[in-house]
Amino acid sequence: MLLTGAEIVMECLLREGVEVMFGYPGGAILPTYDAMTKYPQIRHVLVRHEQGAAHMADGYARATGRVGVAIATSGPGATNLVTGIGTAMMDSSPIVCITGQVPRGAIGSDAFQEIDITGITLPITKHNYLVNDVRELAYTIREAFHIARTGRPGPVLVDIPKDVQNEKIEFEYPEGPIRLPGYRPPSAADDDQLAAALELIQQAKRPVILAGHGILMAGASNELRELSERAQIPVTLTLLGKGAMPENHPLCVGMMGMHGAAACNYAIQEADLLIALGMRFDDRVTGNLKTYSPNSRKIHVDIDPSEINKNVKVDVGIAGDVRTVLAQLLPHVPSKQHPEWITQIRDWQEDGDERDILHYESEGKLFGAQVINDLWKYTGGDAVTVTDVGQHQMLEAQYYPHQRPETLLTSGGLGTMGFGLPAAIGAKFGKPDEEVWAIVGDGGFQMTMCELATAMQEGVKVNIAILNNAFLGMVRQWQEFFYEERYQATPMYSPDFVKLAEAFGIPAMRVTSRDQIEESVNFARSHETTVLIEYVIEKEEIVYPMVPAGADLHNMLRRPKPGEKQQS
Repeated sequence: MLLTGAEIVMECLLREGVEVMFGYPGGAILPTYDAMTKYPQIRHVLVRHEQGAAHMADGYARATGRVGVAIATSGPGATNLVTGIGTAMMDSSPIVCITGQVPRGAIGSDAFQEIDITGITLPITKHNYLVNDVRELAYTIREAFHIARTGRPGPVLVDIPKDVQNEKIEFEYPEGPIRLPGYRPPSAADDDQLAAALELIQQAKRPVILAGHGILMAGASNELRELSERAQIPVTLTLLGKGAMPENHPLCVGMMGMHGAAACNYAIQEADLLIALGMRFDDRVTGNLKTYSPNSRKIHVDIDPSEINKNVKVDVGIAGDVRTVLAQLLPHVPSKQHPEWITQIRDWQEDGDERDILHYESEGKLFGAQVINDLWKYTGGDAVTVTDVGQHQMLEAQYYPHQRPETLLTSGGLGTMGFGLPAAIGAKFGKPDEEVWAIVGDGGFQMTMCELATAMQEGVKVNIAILNNAFLGMVRQWQEFFYEERYQATPMYSPDFVKLAEAFGIPAMRVTSRDQIEESVNFARSHETTVLIEYVIEKEEIVYPMVPAGADLHNMLRRPKPGEKQQS
């Protein structure tokens, strides 16, 4: 059949199973927008800023495991995707971004809205393309989806000049497998690697599993749990690994790292074996590398060979799909008990519980920790939560235990403020039957709050919880600890969020005391449209524990127990 390049784009998206795309039109991508009228099977969501399109595609991908799609025009439309592309790259989220480009004859002439988007995004995409021949367009899009979803997932960008979109050819969909020279994602461990890993597991007396985002992406939660239970190995989670194992499981110790549970960090430091599964030893997880888990042997399983021995030297490195490798390993793992080690970890957990802010008298103040804890309580701990970045993000990780995979979506690697609201919208499109909460701070929310209009125009139901402390809270916390309380550029003026929501036609409520939280959840659930709840919280709340940047992982700043003297 005779199709234009723009129609080929839509035909290929349809055949890739795309049901929704997030974008914003403009001159260089207009032929593809016109072609959308012939493909009503694919819903287009009109964002208010292209950054929102990338985050929505990312949220959709994280919630579903499918490839998310963002589309934008050339020049500023394309560059506005960059932050979202970088976010997806750092967190291995599979998205495909399609951008328009000026006609081929104008490339290099500084034409109106011309930008070298493939050059700009080269370091932050898994791969990218500038399509100069319409005959290559269909196969390029197939390749883009294949690369985005296979191996270590990530973002791929396809830049298409306007005249390529307009050109007509006789179209035949390219069937058959995708074959890319040099692209062979590893899958399984060899016999020697398995034997070496098994020997370390059998010898260990104080083992710890470090479960990361790779467990979720590989669908390996059941295998992780079986390994933990069979060998009685406690499990610690990265921020992006939350949900890999139910957090109410007796062998799940919680989140590790800078703001992780003290018991996790102590266990890692005292372990004699670390089994790292689908995680990359990020600096927020390790603290000072020179003193990181100094007496442990280390096994590292990751789909990306470049991550093995990159940050932490290991004894057994296995480049492979973590679910496949665990399936190979499990039949040979013996049943074991580590009663003394488990008891020690329980003691650390009890000490941490005694320091919990929920044990303190609130004296009429509303703490962010209370808000998150009660959101967990009144949603039954079963919502999909999507956060921005900052104190509220860490409080969510600490006070909203997740029992299911893909129920916490957050920007971990890049730490992108403004991610929460648009990613929550994307997640809701991916999981329309789930209860979705965007948990955001007053700072990050204002970066992308224009997407309130998108939520209303598209009729999508997201519950928005703004934790408003009138500060850039995490930066303020660092200023308190390390800059002698010089609060430069962190106090924040905000609009009246309730009135703002009402201007968009969004039901809204302000909460100033803890006894209103249950009512607020019921209020959010009583409406079929997006709802905004503003929680006015204590301005100078501290997120504990905290490992200062570059400090030893066990050298945490900790909240004193009630009656104890504050740490200096």
